[in-house]
Amino acid sequence: MEFRNLGRTGLKVSELCLGTMQFGWTADEATSLRILSVAYEAGINFIDTANIYSRWVAGNPGGVSEAIIGEWMRSSGVPRDQLVIATKVRGSMGDGPNDEGLSRFHIFNAVEASLQRLGTDYVDLYQTHWYDENVPIEETLAALDDLVQQGKVRYIGCSNYPAWRLTEALWASRHFQLVRFESLQPHYSLVRRGEFERELADVCRNYQIGVMPYSPLGGGFLTGKYRQDHKPASARASGASRYFNDQNWALLDKIEEIGKQTGDHSISQVALAWLLSNPLVTSPIIGPRTLDQLEDNLGAIGFRLDKPHVRLLEEASQWE
Repeated sequence: MEFRNLGRTGLKVSELCLGTMQFGWTADEATSLRILSVAYEAGINFIDTANIYSRWVAGNPGGVSEAIIGEWMRSSGVPRDQLVIATKVRGSMGDGPNDEGLSRFHIFNAVEASLQRLGTDYVDLYQTHWYDENVPIEETLAALDDLVQQGKVRYIGCSNYPAWRLTEALWASRHFQLVRFESLQPHYSLVRRGEFERELADVCRNYQIGVMPYSPLGGGFLTGKYRQDHKPASARASGASRYFNDQNWALLDKIEEIGKQTGDHSISQVALAWLLSNPLVTSPIIGPRTLDQLEDNLGAIGFRLDKPHVRLLEEASQWE
């Protein structure tokens, strides 16, 4: 397992980050606890969650993923200082007018609730889940700065920010002398390149922002379970159906070919290796809901593509 600095910081995180959106949703608690243990045993120290996981499911109040992680930390005996725990704030956690957003009011309430569910007194990386157009960025950053000063948060990051909002936030941090975003979670994979590469990549490169791509397997499309002659109904639910086009079917064939050339690697392992071979990427976020999926993802540890293979995949997935 390679451990990488998160952006310009001294924080070392594993080359794969364990995403936990499925915990308490498509992965029950027992399976989720086992996934956490197997991932940690494989060397993953970086765990990502969010307070709203998975409030969109009927009967799920949100915070379930955080609570499962908290239970695992209590029961596993893994020292807290050997883990990098990341969670997020922004989404609705109740029916009140201040139960969502990036105001000081909501951030202060939300972090206390997350800490309680996680059973810890600090979060290593606290992230804004997406921007809030109704709150001045300096209010959000000042609240996060206070949490860092209080020791409840070690670093801050953001997710789903367009380039201009990320740049605005970095400018505000510098101008008002506030803590700044050290990481970004972009929606980024071989089948969704433009959103990150068009502008965000340059911002992250120039300001040394750590990059944690989410949905690196395109909602399951880059696992190879969907093929031109095999399109299960589950593709619509996972979002993979949006990638059903001639270019992407040809891309799957190319990925499969490269997997065989590089040592019988699966399609998903090659897709992850493409990200891991990019020096701008810190740690792709995998989101397994079964142990079999986790074991397959772990096969990408230490796997890198050479420049000719990277070039072939980028030609096959050309978006410009």
